[in-house]
Formats: sequence, C-alpha cells, structure tokens
Amino acid sequence: MNGKRMTRSRGDRLIAGVASGLAAYFGIDPLFVRIGFVILSLFNGIGVILYVALWLIVPNEDSLSEGRATVQEAVAEMRAVVEDLIARLRGVLQR
Repeated sequence: MNGKRMTRSRGDRLIAGVASGLAAYFGIDPLFVRIGFVILSLFNGIGVILYVALWLIVPNEDSLSEGRATVQEAVAEMRAVVEDLIARLRGVLQR
C-alpha cells in the first residue's frame, strides 16, 4: 500500500497497540479504529476475535529490528495483561 509495514504501537496503546498501529498504517485517528472494534464486537464478538488475532500476528514496533518471534512475544504480553487485569480486579473487589 504505502511501502511501510504494519506494527503494533508501543507508545499509543490502550491494550496491545493494535488499533493505534492500524490507524498509523492507514493514516487515520486511532479513535475511529477503536470504535470500529467495539462495533464489530457487538456482532457475535468478531471484533474481539479480530483484535486478538491481530495481537498475535502483528509485531510490535521494536520487535522488527530485534528479530524476536512475534507469536511467543504476543502470548507472553497477553499473559501479562490478563494477570495485571486480574490483580486490579482483586484490588477493587477487596475494598
């Protein structure tokens, strides 16, 4: 398309940087991509499935130069995000 490779953003991320990476690739605001994922999630969860699939497939910005295996990195990152979310939920429920 424009000669550059799509990556997940490290700096502008809410969860994994998928939406901001897509937005940067297509030159649009990340808010529109995030809204698109939410709307698609309302249709049998396809937005969630698509987001997780892109999280696994699309490399981080800095992993291209380091040559890391993107799937293993993404799985480790997912595990860390889920563990952090569980810890936050426990903290909120213990109050």
